[in-house]
Amino acid sequence: MSAMPGARDFVLANWQKDPRGVNGLGVMLQHPLATRAFLTFNNHVAVTSTIGKRERELLILRMSWLRGSEYEFLQHVVLGKRFGLSDADIERLQRGPEAPGWSPLDADLLRAVDELQADARIGDATWERLSQHLTLEQRIDLIYTVGCYEIAGMLFKTLGAQLDAGVEPLPDEVRRRMHARRTD
Repeated sequence: MSAMPGARDFVLANWQKDPRGVNGLGVMLQHPLATRAFLTFNNHVAVTSTIGKRERELLILRMSWLRGSEYEFLQHVVLGKRFGLSDADIERLQRGPEAPGWSPLDADLLRAVDELQADARIGDATWERLSQHLTLEQRIDLIYTVGCYEIAGMLFKTLGAQLDAGVEPLPDEVRRRMHARRTD
């Protein structure tokens, strides 16, 4: 956990009163060496990335929604709200970049996640529009963010991370929508 001291310190200080993240870390720590490497990468995404916090959470929430990672999605709803996303934003991101109400940049951020998830690349038109608002470093950090949380979602889903104590599951209707396009 020393690779991501902020997360370590949060969990150690709060695990009894706010256990968010405990089960996810427990899943990861089944392979300590890999977890150290992953958390070094995750620390960049969470702490030193050139992407703004609100935009980062938008990317993470969209990826976790697309991948049906309820554990990750619910963890980042809390963070997304802390960094400026509204309940309406969180509802709208479930419908994607074409949902009415997004700024052009927010729509393209969501579109980039969809394109990365579908084709492992951001399409030329989206990349060009993003380049009008984001530096090359920021666009690379966008890709790193999506990839980092793609890995986390795969790990949590495959190893069955359970929701942490006190975290309410998604309402049944929202869960049905999240998993509507998927088959196991």
